[in-house]
Amino acid sequence: MKIASAICVLIGLSLGFNGAAFSQDESKVMLSPDQVKEKLSRVRPDLSVKDVTTSTLPGFYEVNLVEGTVLFVNEDATYFVVGDLYRIEENQFVNVTEEQRNVNRRELLAAVELSDMLVFSPPAGMKKTAVTVFTDIDCGFCRKLHKEVPELNRLGIEVRYLAYPRAGVNSKSYDKYVSAWCSDNPQLALTKAKLGQVLEEKTCENPVAAQYALGNLMGVSGTPAIVFDDGTLLPGYLPAVKLAARLGIN
Repeated sequence: MKIASAICVLIGLSLGFNGAAFSQDESKVMLSPDQVKEKLSRVRPDLSVKDVTTSTLPGFYEVNLVEGTVLFVNEDATYFVVGDLYRIEENQFVNVTEEQRNVNRRELLAAVELSDMLVFSPPAGMKKTAVTVFTDIDCGFCRKLHKEVPELNRLGIEVRYLAYPRAGVNSKSYDKYVSAWCSDNPQLALTKAKLGQVLEEKTCENPVAAQYALGNLMGVSGTPAIVFDDGTLLPGYLPAVKLAARLGIN
C-alpha cells in the first residue's frame, strides 16, 4: 500500500458521517471503551463495531469495525480519523494496523475446518508448508495459479482453496463452485471448471457463501488472494517459484 493512501482521513469523508456529529463544545471527559462504542452507535446506529481497544497511539482508542475498517478515536470521543497506523523505525515504516489484521486473519482461518476446503496436497512426507487461497473459478489469474498447483505441490507447498466468487452469492461463478463442491470428486471438478469445462449442475449443503463472507471479513477484494500461515494477505498471482521464495522455500 502506498504511504500516501494510508494517511488517516476524516471518517466523514469515507463513511458519510455528519461533520458536526462530534461537537468541539462537549466536555473533555475521558470515556470508557463501552462509552465510545455507545457514542458512535448513537450517531450512526448502522455502524457495526466489533470492538474498542486502547491504541498504541497515545491518547486514542482503536475502534475495529466488523467490515475491517479501523477508526482512531480520541479518549473523549470528540474526534476520530480512519486509516492505517504506521510506526516509524530507523529504516522503514511499519504498518501496525496491518500487523493486527494478520493476527485477526490467523484467528479466522484457524476456525475453518480443513474438510471445508478443497485441498491439493504434496505427496506424503513432502509437505513443507501450506497457503490458503481465496479463488474464483472464472478469474483468469486464478486459473493461471491453478495450473501451477502441481509445481507448488512438488515444492512441498499445500494449496488450500476457499471460495470467493467475485460476482457474489448466486452468481454464475458461485453456482459453478457449488457444482464443483457437490461433485463426487470436488478437486477434479474444480480443475475441470478452471479449464473452462462445463460441470454438471449440482447442489448440496456447502460452505461457499460462508467462505465468500469470510473473504470479505478478511479484507479480500480480488482473486486470487493468498493467505500465509502468519496471516499475511498477498493479493494477486505469483508464479510458483516466486511464491515458494516468499515462503522461504528454494
